[in-house]
Amino acid sequence: MSGGEQPKTLAGWLAYLESLHPKGQSGIELGLERVACIKEALGQKPYCPLIIVGGTNGKGSTCAYLEAIYTFAGYRVGCYTSPHLLDYNERVRIDGVPIDDASLCTAFARVEAARQTAGDVALTYFEFGTLAAWEVFSVHEVDVLILEVGLGGRLDAVNVYDADCAIVTGVALDHTDWLGDSRASIGFEKAGIYRAGKTALCADPDAPQSLIDHAQLLNADLQLLGRDFGYFGDKTQWAFWGRNQLRRGGLANPALRGKCQLRNASVVLAAIESLKDTLPVSMQAIRRGLLELDVPGRFQVLPGRPAVVLDVAHNPQAVAGLVDNLGDMGFFEKTIAVVGMLGDKDIAGALAPLAGKVDVWLLATLDVPRGAPVTMLAGVVANAKLGGRVECFASPDLAFDCAAKLAGENDRILVFGSFYTVAAVMRAVKDRR
Repeated sequence: MSGGEQPKTLAGWLAYLESLHPKGQSGIELGLERVACIKEALGQKPYCPLIIVGGTNGKGSTCAYLEAIYTFAGYRVGCYTSPHLLDYNERVRIDGVPIDDASLCTAFARVEAARQTAGDVALTYFEFGTLAAWEVFSVHEVDVLILEVGLGGRLDAVNVYDADCAIVTGVALDHTDWLGDSRASIGFEKAGIYRAGKTALCADPDAPQSLIDHAQLLNADLQLLGRDFGYFGDKTQWAFWGRNQLRRGGLANPALRGKCQLRNASVVLAAIESLKDTLPVSMQAIRRGLLELDVPGRFQVLPGRPAVVLDVAHNPQAVAGLVDNLGDMGFFEKTIAVVGMLGDKDIAGALAPLAGKVDVWLLATLDVPRGAPVTMLAGVVANAKLGGRVECFASPDLAFDCAAKLAGENDRILVFGSFYTVAAVMRAVKDRR
């Protein structure tokens, strides 16, 4: 765009962002040098408490709890997450509301001007968006910032900012081409968001030693699930415990489903406790924040029959959690799975927990640069002997159309495998209605 006219619309800006870097929207290029350069050119400085959330699974839910609780507490909350499902604006929210197109376009223009001044630096789609989100939040003078790591932690664009409180929700194998093929290497990468003297939380019940060692080397204030904070309870209510004999009891179970949600909620309360001197929060705000939220695509059950379950689970740990949740739903005559995945995922490991639990596999190609061809998915289902009939489709929406025709009112349609898969089906459902 050097010397040319800037885009006028959000769609124009997003198309431009994809063209800036040879890897495009889905491209990954880890490293902080480019982002730090533009951050400096923009003059971005810390101006309010910042929480950064990383981890293999549970980042989105954890951000949502923090966002809701602080909003109910009366603070102006900026929250940046990724990827989005239907609209880019979902990534940049203030008090839970996606930001408007005009504010995003203004922020993109500022980042572009700084990028040009710095020598036409080739930012990735995610890097550009991260810098622009900070610009939006700065203009709106938010009281607390919540930033979700895109990939890993140490070299992720979000890590160019220094967290007052950094959370690692858990450590499992994913993105192994970038982060390493062991929990030790991945734990080290995720611990990169910790800072010296600042609160460093980990909600993994078996935190890798590499994460612990890195936090200790930094002299961060490391708090571990089960050692420094935790939870106990039953199917009706739960209690949180933390340092200095802290107890918060009589809490209703979180609105989001799944056994992992108590871990997520616990680390959220530990984070809130660590920032209480700067951002005091009432128990009423905590109770409302845990109950009054809805995160699309996280074991989202659509109203009506047949039952339709949408879940962005795409790695073995997340799908295992999904299977646990499915087991709590009760009896269904038939389960039909609509699946599309990225080719760089552990497809065999992700599908394995569903062995013998799916009657019909409707597999789909994802038409994105990293999308797995449907033949790859079909090969995994066959080779792993997962059971069930298999049909192949060119896209998730076509697979879902078939599922809707096959399913009776006592059946269940499960849509999972990728944000792209869930987004395509959400659009299809929206068009039907």
